[in-house]
Amino acid sequence: MDDRMVVALLRHGMTGANKKGAYCGWTNPQLCKEGVKQLKAIKHIPDYELIVASDLMRTKETAGILFPGKCLLPMSEFRELHFGEWEGKNHFELEKDSYYQEWLTSPFTVQPPEGESFGQFTERIEEGFSQLQNKMLADHRKSAALVTHGGVIRYLLMTYAPEEKNFWEWKIPFGSGYQLEWSLNSFGGGNRCTLLRAVPLTENQRG
Repeated sequence: MDDRMVVALLRHGMTGANKKGAYCGWTNPQLCKEGVKQLKAIKHIPDYELIVASDLMRTKETAGILFPGKCLLPMSEFRELHFGEWEGKNHFELEKDSYYQEWLTSPFTVQPPEGESFGQFTERIEEGFSQLQNKMLADHRKSAALVTHGGVIRYLLMTYAPEEKNFWEWKIPFGSGYQLEWSLNSFGGGNRCTLLRAVPLTENQRG
């Protein structure tokens, strides 16, 4: 891969909680049957030298399906936002809660009760991504796949994609992802990548 440094960001497969529309941050459901079937239909995933995932079941299961037989490095830094008291509940169960409505209006400044602020969320992602980049450089790895969650991927794309978009503009369906590429000299230090492309998924679907 010459002097390119590549990091792919892949969202986990669907869970039963996702099908319900529940807030699923640090709760730990397994993939549902539909999610497993969708992942097994994915073709043409590139080979990556390092496979990393959040330490939750749904991402580790996804990594095992997409990269069978590969050694997996779990990192808690790449968990989804912790929704606190709202974990496992969906919008319809919460819509009469005035504080929840306040959070919907200002999700980047209002913190879920007993949960995690957006600032805390992004700080740990930045720490994890720095660790990942440093490990790749130290181990002379040119490519890595990070299997994680929708919110984590949106933040990393907002921060590192060559085209600037806000958090909600990035759409990441289950099992889809993007590949970010840097030159070796620009890798690390908070630099935006120089090339972004969808990772090939199924024969008739692109992420």
